[in-house]
Amino acid sequence: MKKTVLLSLALALIVTSAVLLAAVNVTGDWEMTAKMRNGNERKSVITFTQDGEKLTVKTTGRNGEEITGTGTVKGDDIEWSITRSGPQGEFTITYKGKVDGDKMSGTSQFGDRPGMEWSAVRKAK
Repeated sequence: MKKTVLLSLALALIVTSAVLLAAVNVTGDWEMTAKMRNGNERKSVITFTQDGEKLTVKTTGRNGEEITGTGTVKGDDIEWSITRSGPQGEFTITYKGKVDGDKMSGTSQFGDRPGMEWSAVRKAK
């Protein structure tokens, strides 16, 4: 009897955890702040569209050009990549982080350069 109760409680905890992790939805506009290597901060708005674990990402570059990318959300882990063009050709930036309600944060990486920290807050509707 005791084993049955403990097993039932453990199963309930697992199911509840799975539901809570699956409930993360980042769809919408987020105000993102990236800490640049020179110490400055760069703010931008990034729009996520989530379909299950798949993400579509849109933002605007410094010159007003649209930048798109794709990524995933698995539990509270988020990752996406965008490809940009620069004077030395195309390069891809990958962002990895954690979602915590209406906030997220992590690091970005491109090539073998040191990663940069970023954070984002969901914009009010």
